[in-house]
Parts: sequence; structure tokens; C-alpha cells
Amino acid sequence: MIDVSNISKQVSTSEGTLCILDQINLSVKAGETLAIIGSSGSGKSTLLGILAGLDTPSSGTVMIGGQDITAMDEEGRAAVRAGHVGFVFQSFHLLPGLTALENVALPLELQGVSDALKTAEHYLQRVGLAARVTHYPRQLSGGEQQRVALARAFACRPTILFADEPTGNLDTGTGEKINDLLFALNEEEGTTLVLVTHEKNLAARCQRTLELQAGRQIALTNGSQH
Repeated sequence: MIDVSNISKQVSTSEGTLCILDQINLSVKAGETLAIIGSSGSGKSTLLGILAGLDTPSSGTVMIGGQDITAMDEEGRAAVRAGHVGFVFQSFHLLPGLTALENVALPLELQGVSDALKTAEHYLQRVGLAARVTHYPRQLSGGEQQRVALARAFACRPTILFADEPTGNLDTGTGEKINDLLFALNEEEGTTLVLVTHEKNLAARCQRTLELQAGRQIALTNGSQH
């Protein structure tokens, strides 16, 4: 599903060239769950962005479903994202002027899905927000907003879901509930899950863990089968 070969990323600074990622190699099978861990500044989010086609490497290749996204322009990468990829971010990224239902339905409508509202309502029910469909983000708690974000991601039926610190803005109890929901939905949908986290107990729920240190791949280990 995802094949990464010799990915490196450098940027120029006033103090010279900064190496953010150095020779990362990785394969993720369809339906697999992978956690990317490492200390702050280790390159986790940069790697996630490159895997998702939101950023480009300085060298190396990323294949998604047999397509080399590193050889594509932004329009090509956007088309791959639209067809394959879902996202869950730490800061939810909900549109404040839209209700929960409208936030979930919007990507579906942009894809031309005929029953977008019905599908959105189904996924909001699935994440326990049947009574909140007409609420705006400001009327929802952080945990509820992240549930909307999960519903929005899974409603598009992605083959790959990228999650960047999905519970980083939530308290421990709420975060655990969101993690349970994330893995339950992921298993039901058969989605490939790649997540960035600093939480070791969350990483342990993934089938494999990739550890980065100063942009280098220092370990790739097997974890649970959740």
C-alpha cells in the first residue's frame, strides 16, 4: 500500500543545510497499523506529510497504491489524496461556520457523492454524536470535535488514514476514548492507519512502530495486533 525508498529531506537555513529526514525506508501493507514515534524535532510530522503527499522530499520515492507520488505535481498528489487518503489532525480543522453534519458532508459533496448528508449522518451516529449533528464546532467539546473529525475522515472511505497526534489536545480520559474509537473504526473499515504520536501506550496498539531520532530511522519494531 505504501512503499518508501531512501526518503531524505533537507532545508536551507541561515546557518547552513538542516537535515530533517535521512534515508528513511519503509513498507506498509494494506490494512496495517503503524505508529511513528520519536522526540520533538525528530522528523515525525515531516515524514507523515511526505507519506501523505502534503510535502515533498529532497530525494527518494513514495509509492501509494503503486503510484509514485514523488514524481507528481501538486495536482497529481491532490488527486491521489482525494482517492485514497483521510486525515485526522491534533487541532481538528473543522470549519467554524458549518454544523457537525455539514463538516462531515462537505468532502463527500466535493467528491460528488449523491447521498452525502445521509452518509455523514451515519458516521456521526457511529462516533456517538447523533444528538449533535446540528451543533457548530464552538458548541462542542474538544473530544466531540475530534469525533466529528474522525467521522469526516472515515466517511470518505479512505484506503489510508494519516493521524498526526490525534489526541494531543485532549485530556487523558477523553483521549483514551478517542483512541478506542479510532481503532474500532479502523478495524471495521479495514483502513491502513499511519499515526504520529508521543504516547507509548497508543503506539503499542499498532502492529508496528517506527522510531525516529534526529531524522534517522533507529528502530522498526512489531507491536500488538490490537
